Amino acid sequence: MKTPSSLDFLTEALRRLPGIGPKSAQRMAYHLMQHDRDGAAMLGRALTQAVEKVRHCAMCNTFTENDICETCVDPERNVALLCVVETPADQLMIEQTLTYKGLYFVLMGRLSPLDGIGPKDIHLEKLVARATDGIVEEVVLATNFTNEGEATAHYISETLKARGLKVSRLARGVPVGGELEYVDAGTIARAMLDRRST
Repeated sequence: MKTPSSLDFLTEALRRLPGIGPKSAQRMAYHLMQHDRDGAAMLGRALTQAVEKVRHCAMCNTFTENDICETCVDPERNVALLCVVETPADQLMIEQTLTYKGLYFVLMGRLSPLDGIGPKDIHLEKLVARATDGIVEEVVLATNFTNEGEATAHYISETLKARGLKVSRLARGVPVGGELEYVDAGTIARAMLDRRST
């Protein structure tokens, strides 16, 4: 049996999601077409809307629908404290702890020379400009505790300390190899409160 080309296209599109292989993508595509066409249409509209409206904040690089995100314009935030995270999902996890009241910079990745991801790819120049604006007093490195996350934190720490900035790192309540997105809020809150200088 030849599969309709539009169904093949949907399956291939679903395979772009992390952790979704060919069989899972095919099951999802068939499920949507067989049992949930309204859900499929809603998913299509939501994807289109997100692609059209979501952009990067001009200050911190996170996702927003405005030029500058709500966090960056919040007058209650401590502008002297800048937390560096790998992804918007990591930022959200820290926000959910309700313990951090500073600002953020989202790298949108981490250094990985084997994958061809260097300092330019994680917006290091923009981070350095933000961190050395004369307002920021401390930079908290909240990259993940993976090999790449540790290498990224070390590189950023050395770069910023050479410019006279105070740099700290989340405490080790987060497991080695762990990603913030999958750690509970209480552990992240403790790691933020117990952060150490690098």
